[in-house]
Amino acid sequence: MFLLLTSCRSAPPAVDPDLAATIASIKAIDNPAHAVRTMPKGQPPDRFFDALPVDNLEPASDPVALRPGAFPKMFAQPKQSVMDAKGDAYPAWVLDQMNVDVMLANRVEMGKGIEPPRFRWVPYADALLFPLDNTALASENSDRKAFFALEDQLRARYWKDAGIAAGMGARPATLAEYLTRVVTPTLERHKQGGAVAEKFEAAYLRSLAFDKVSREDAEKAYAGRAPYKQLQDYLFWYIAAECGRLGMAVHLHVMAGPVRYFDVAGANPLLLQPVLNDPGLSKTRFVMIHGGWPFTREITALLAKPNAYLDFSQQSLMIDPPLLAQTLREWLSYVPEKVMFATDAYPFSEELGWEESGWIAAQRGRLALGIALTAMMRDGGITRDRAKELARMVMRENARKLYGL
Repeated sequence: MFLLLTSCRSAPPAVDPDLAATIASIKAIDNPAHAVRTMPKGQPPDRFFDALPVDNLEPASDPVALRPGAFPKMFAQPKQSVMDAKGDAYPAWVLDQMNVDVMLANRVEMGKGIEPPRFRWVPYADALLFPLDNTALASENSDRKAFFALEDQLRARYWKDAGIAAGMGARPATLAEYLTRVVTPTLERHKQGGAVAEKFEAAYLRSLAFDKVSREDAEKAYAGRAPYKQLQDYLFWYIAAECGRLGMAVHLHVMAGPVRYFDVAGANPLLLQPVLNDPGLSKTRFVMIHGGWPFTREITALLAKPNAYLDFSQQSLMIDPPLLAQTLREWLSYVPEKVMFATDAYPFSEELGWEESGWIAAQRGRLALGIALTAMMRDGGITRDRAKELARMVMRENARKLYGL
């Protein structure tokens, strides 16, 4: 009889209702996402939402989350009619639907409708790593052929802004000249333009194993007398140090990428340990974007590094909330001050645009956080008040403190 009565009792909800209400009420800081501008009729669509768009590559096996019909619709009416009605206010309206206060926008450039205070800029620094001829790197596979063509375009843009003509023949003669005429001025222009961080998508282009290289060896590589990788490595460390000087964080894509030839092993966050351990980079804050999936346990250990942070963007879209909750619980039990909410809202397709993917990721991210904190609370590890405090930290306060928002 006891067994029968026990089995008839309903199981407690996965998320404590009071805690769920608290999480739902928090106006989040989204660290980061790819907001897309609403362009006037007759103009080309906005393509500055990413330095390396992944929508025109060789086919790969799409995760379930990216397949047509995977999620409920966000819009009750045709999306275009909402965009037309809202105009330049549409991106901020999207944030309101996501219950996001501020979105860090990964973009080549900002624009009308995507501007402070609701949007904060995170431009791209990868093009600065590759000042030489990238033909050999681009020939490795079709993905990198497309990506390096885009990086060469962004490099030409940065060089033009620095007053240097396009073409490899115009490249500064020495590494010292390249650093003083191109690299540092580009970073300073980004900072003056409102950038709070610089983004590296390097894992799409090469391994994250950035070795510490001497200036002498880097100069040889710049002159073509040493491996190109040594120059890239030196430039990464130089840029990271400059970001620390300028008060900008460094964002790194640390997750398996949804493209055919992505080097998953090359995105292992443990490859970044020499960078995080270097005393010369102690003033630079590194944010490991996407939380390192599938290396989520490895990345947990890196949170002990004083300048290491992470978010769970993309995971909240790709990973079922109960599975993501297990990872969040491990992070929050270790160093909760380093964990940040993010959606990585992205225009994957006509059906799953940046607004739909961001809205879905925000809902699922809040659910996963609620499941994790409820389990911690029910197991006696934290009090209800502490659970609510951790929710505010993850959803908002950790990012607010990191970027001084």
